[in-house]
Amino acid sequence: MSVDTQKETLGFQAEVKQLLHLMIHSLYSNKEIFLRELISNASDAADKLRFEALSRPELLEDDAELKIRISFDKEARTVTLEDNGIGMSREDAILHLGTIAKSGTADFLKSLSGDQKKDSHLIGQFGVGFYSAFIVAEKVEVFSRRAGLPASEGVHWASQGEGDFEVSSIEKPERGTRIVLHLKEGEEEFADGWRLRNIVRKYSDHIALPIELPKEHFSDDKEDRSASIEWETVNRASALWTRPRSEIKDNEYQEFYKHIAHDFQDALTWTHNKVEGKLEYTSLLYVPSHAPFDLYHRDAPKGLKLYVQRVFIMDQADEFLPLYLRFVKGVVDSNDLSLNVSREILQKAPVIDSMKFVLTKRVLDVLEKLAKSEPEKYKTFWGAFGQVLKEGPAEDFANRERIAGLLRFASTRDESGEQSVALADYVERMREGQDKIYYLTGESHIQIENSPHLEIFRKKGIEVLLLTDRIDEWLMGYLTDFSGKQFVDVARGDLNLGKLDTDEDRQAQNEAAKAKEGLIERLKSVLDDQVTEVRVSHRLTESPAILALGEQDLGLQMRQILEASGQKVPEAKPIFEINPAHPLILKLDTEVDEDRFKDFALVIFDQAVLAAGNGLKNPADYVQRLNRLLVELSA
Repeated sequence: MSVDTQKETLGFQAEVKQLLHLMIHSLYSNKEIFLRELISNASDAADKLRFEALSRPELLEDDAELKIRISFDKEARTVTLEDNGIGMSREDAILHLGTIAKSGTADFLKSLSGDQKKDSHLIGQFGVGFYSAFIVAEKVEVFSRRAGLPASEGVHWASQGEGDFEVSSIEKPERGTRIVLHLKEGEEEFADGWRLRNIVRKYSDHIALPIELPKEHFSDDKEDRSASIEWETVNRASALWTRPRSEIKDNEYQEFYKHIAHDFQDALTWTHNKVEGKLEYTSLLYVPSHAPFDLYHRDAPKGLKLYVQRVFIMDQADEFLPLYLRFVKGVVDSNDLSLNVSREILQKAPVIDSMKFVLTKRVLDVLEKLAKSEPEKYKTFWGAFGQVLKEGPAEDFANRERIAGLLRFASTRDESGEQSVALADYVERMREGQDKIYYLTGESHIQIENSPHLEIFRKKGIEVLLLTDRIDEWLMGYLTDFSGKQFVDVARGDLNLGKLDTDEDRQAQNEAAKAKEGLIERLKSVLDDQVTEVRVSHRLTESPAILALGEQDLGLQMRQILEASGQKVPEAKPIFEINPAHPLILKLDTEVDEDRFKDFALVIFDQAVLAAGNGLKNPADYVQRLNRLLVELSA
C-alpha cells in the first residue's frame, strides 16, 4: 500500500458532530452493539455487490466468496473488521461517513433533551450504524476501494470523532472495506477473541455470509502465529428466513430485526411465512415498537428488503405493502421473480399484486392477534402508528372493515381522553334501539369533551366517539359504516336520534319549534349574512345556542388542513340552533328594544362560535356588545 496522497481535512456535518459528542461520552450502557452495527453495514455492502454483479460480473474481481473477517491486536489495542463487499470511493467515504442523509435528522435533533439516559434511547431509535464505533474507539480508520475502480483509487478515512476527519487517496489492491478501531483506554476487553466470538454469536448469528475470526493459537512466537493464521466461521452464515420457524428462537428473530431495520429496540411482533403453490415466496415481517423520525416525511425510504432466490435485489421495495403499512419492516424472498427485476417491473408484474394482497392480509392478521391477545403491546403500537393506520380506509377499500376494527378512539365513556375504544366494543355497548355510531371531531380533547353538541347524548346515556387527530375528519369521509352501523357526526345536519327519541320527545320538539317561530324570524333578520338557517335545537339541554354544520360542509379540521396546504377553502355558513328552554333565550324572546335584541343575539351567536372552536371575526365588537349588556344589567 502506497503513501497517502491528496490528503485533506474536512469538517463533519453539524448533525454528526452532535451525535459523535453523545457517543464519545458513553451514552450507551451496552457498548458491545458497536460490532453488531459494523457487521450489519458489512453485510449490506456484500448484498449490494451481489446485486450489482448480476449485470456486471467483472465487479467480483475473481473473488466471489463474500465474507467478513474480524481480527484484533491486544498489544496495539485494535480491532479490525474487513469485508470484500462493494466498498467505497473517495466521494462515497466523504458522503457516507461525514454526513447523515436522513430526512428525519432535524426532528431527531430537536428531540434531544440533554438528559443522557433519554438521549441514549433516542439515538437508538434514530439508528447510527458506523458512528457507534466511537463508543469504544478513540480513533477510527477506514481503508476502502469500490469494486470496479483501479487499485490506485483506494481511500483512507480517519477521525478521532471530534470536529473533523481526514481523507486521502491510497493504493488498495483488494476491493471492499477495512475498519480499524483504536480502542479507548479501558476498552481493551474487546481486543479478545473469546469476547468477539460471543458478541458475533449473540447479535449476528443470522448474517447470511461467513463471519470469520482467527483460530486461537497458543504459541508464544508472535511471528509464528501471524504466519500460520487460520480463519474459522463463527456464525451460522445462513439466511434466517430460510430456516424452519421451529428452529428459530425469539432472540434470533429480534436480532435479525435490528439488523434489517437498523433499530436498537426489539420489535413488537412479527410474522414468518412460507408460501408454496402457484406462488413461491417466504416473508418475514416485523411491526416495530416505535415510529421512526421520518415516518411522516413522504420522501422517506420505506418498504421491504427484496431477495430473489436468496440473492439480495433491493432495499425499500415499497410495492409489496400499501402506504398505510409503511412502518412494517422485513424481507420478502421470491422464487417467481427474475434476478434482473427492476422497480419498473415490480410496478407492472401481476405476481406482485397477488403477493401484496397476501402480505397485507398477513400484517392485518398479526395486528388483530396483537390487539386481542396482548392489549398492552397493541396500545404501544397504536401510540406509535395509529395515525398512519387511519390512512387505511381511504387507501384499501377491500380491507376497510378490518382496518376499522383495528382503530382506537377516545369517547365520552372515559374522561381521560385516551384512545382506547375499539369500534367493536362501542357497537357491543350500544343502547337498545340505537342503530348509529355517533362521533364528534375537534382540535383537542379539552375543546370537545364538554361541547354543547354532547348535551343530549349525555342526558340519554349515549356514548359518542371523540376524534381529535388532524386526520380524523378526512378519515370519516371514507369510513361511512362499521358492522352495518352508519357513522353520524353529531355536529352536522339535523340530528335525528331515531328510536332513541320517545314520542314525547318528538312532540315537545315540534311544539317548541312552533312556539318560537317569531323569535326565529327576528334572529334571521339579525344573523342573515352569517348563517344559512336559524332553528330550534334538539341537541341542547344546558347551553343557549350552538352552531351546526351543513351535511356537505367542511369541518374545522379539514378547513385547517386545506389552509395549511395553501388551497382555497370554500366559504360556508353554519346553522344556528337555539335552546328554547334556556333562560337567555327566554329573555331574548321577550326583549322589545331592537338595538338591545341585536346586541343580545350577536353575543349569544359569538359565544356559539367560540364553543365550536372557531375564532371570532371581530373580537372587539363582541367585547363592546358584552360590556354594554353588562352595564345595563348592573344599572
